[in-house]
Amino acid sequence: MTARRVVLTGLGVLSSIGNGVTEFTRGLREGRCGAGEITLFDATGFRRQLAHEVRGFDPAEWIHHTPLEELGRAAQFSVAATRLAVRDAGLGLDELRGGRGLVTIGTTDGEARELDRLVESELEVGTEGLSPTAVRRLPAHRLALAVVRELRLPRAVPSVLGTACAAGNYAIGDGFDAVRSGEADYALVGGSDALARRTFAGFSRLGLVASDRCRPFDAHREGLLTAEGAGVLLLETLESALARGARIYAELLGYGLNCDAHHPTAPDQESVARCMGLALADAGIKPEEVDLVSAHGTGTKTNDITETRAIRELFGDRPPRTVALKSMLGHSMGAASALGAAASAVALAHGFIPPTVNHRSTDPECGIDCVPNQAVAAPLRIVVNNGLAFGGNNASVVLGRYEEDQR
Repeated sequence: MTARRVVLTGLGVLSSIGNGVTEFTRGLREGRCGAGEITLFDATGFRRQLAHEVRGFDPAEWIHHTPLEELGRAAQFSVAATRLAVRDAGLGLDELRGGRGLVTIGTTDGEARELDRLVESELEVGTEGLSPTAVRRLPAHRLALAVVRELRLPRAVPSVLGTACAAGNYAIGDGFDAVRSGEADYALVGGSDALARRTFAGFSRLGLVASDRCRPFDAHREGLLTAEGAGVLLLETLESALARGARIYAELLGYGLNCDAHHPTAPDQESVARCMGLALADAGIKPEEVDLVSAHGTGTKTNDITETRAIRELFGDRPPRTVALKSMLGHSMGAASALGAAASAVALAHGFIPPTVNHRSTDPECGIDCVPNQAVAAPLRIVVNNGLAFGGNNASVVLGRYEEDQR
């Protein structure tokens, strides 16, 4: 079977630097940092109390057919981001309803935030246990099922992937396979996570939370800042996009996955390099053709050194420019690599490289050009987007500027 070319024609984004692709792109160009005081839960008692929250989000604007009290914040995010992606692609819901679809959402925490809220409040916990409404909010599969039900997509298959902080890229690979093989006419894929107290507490206990800002690749970096958000990409065949005159942000060229189980939290250099190599092989791209790496780039000591050494292992002594979007967006867990893919797509479409902000001086052990603090114009052709997760779950996606004769 001849593989079909797969293109990205719609982007739905909720993030700490802006909601919707226009505001998100503006934030990337400006090098906006979305860090702020935590308002979504009581952070009293934590030594550090900053995170990246989604602001100005009204679920009632996006959710019309499902009682809001039946959806947790992460499911609300996934529905809203999907509606944004469909609108951005210029598609009517009737067009989608007639096709075979796939809806895959990656997540780390699922609806852990809802569990936090139930622990903190007894409003929905009676002598017989949780209320039925609360029970309906908790299952992680609702992040995809809510999309299918809310948009009323009778021929779409929903699924949720829980491969932690690489889950967004895993979901993108799932959709890519389905559309490339002809099993689906379109795919709505990405990641969603809401800020959860228990996740914040976990990273705090590990000593990985920064005191003020996330500073990836910086010589004096302290760690990450947790975040929330959602990124959903609409994938379709090149043939269908051209037939309807759609705007094409980028072509999805390939992806790579591996799981080394090297360590519960620490990444493995050889495995990360191998994952990127698998993605390039799937895409038919040589390392020297890559213009930019959108790194996992958490701002922790171990991750940044290991990931940049893996990049140098694969690309040699003159690696592509390598940026860390978490300096702007925070670490949005399962949404992180989906937002990275969205940023890579707009960078390809608009010809610029988003910066690594909050940067003062590059750690000599990292040895890359991280495009510090200011976006730069660049005629990008190929971008590799990384997602690295606990347990050694790695996922890399390769995106390319759409060119008619690219293959």
